[in-house]
Amino acid sequence: MFWLDLGIYIRIKSKTMSQILAQVTDIESYKTLHIVKFRCGDEILSMTSLELGGDVSVGSRVKLIIKPTHIAIAKEFIGEISHSNQIKSIIKSINNGRLLSAIKLQFQDTILESIITLSSSQKMKLKVGDNIIALIKANEISIGEVL
Repeated sequence: MFWLDLGIYIRIKSKTMSQILAQVTDIESYKTLHIVKFRCGDEILSMTSLELGGDVSVGSRVKLIIKPTHIAIAKEFIGEISHSNQIKSIIKSINNGRLLSAIKLQFQDTILESIITLSSSQKMKLKVGDNIIALIKANEISIGEVL
């Protein structure tokens, strides 16, 4: 659990994790490693996993979960980066504490939350309404539920 100095608790558990509804479009496996691709609207997301439940197959509808601390933010980004998941989003709210910023992002019909350092938020001059890219490494996404 994280404490923002404004007196707000941010609990890191599935209830407060960012959630994305998606459909499995591809599963590539080698021994115990799996790379799973998902469609969420116009976006294709990727996840790496060492364990994949038997109920996950191409066509499965799933709820993906991501910890807010695993969602990085890029503004005016140009270039290549190793983060597999680059999601165009809009900043809906910013809650700054002394050390951390909790940032709500609109991605299609979904609200994601990113927690970054206050200094990063200030350096990037983030404000409500900014178009940003939410960056998520493939190993930071999990399947929370098969629907």
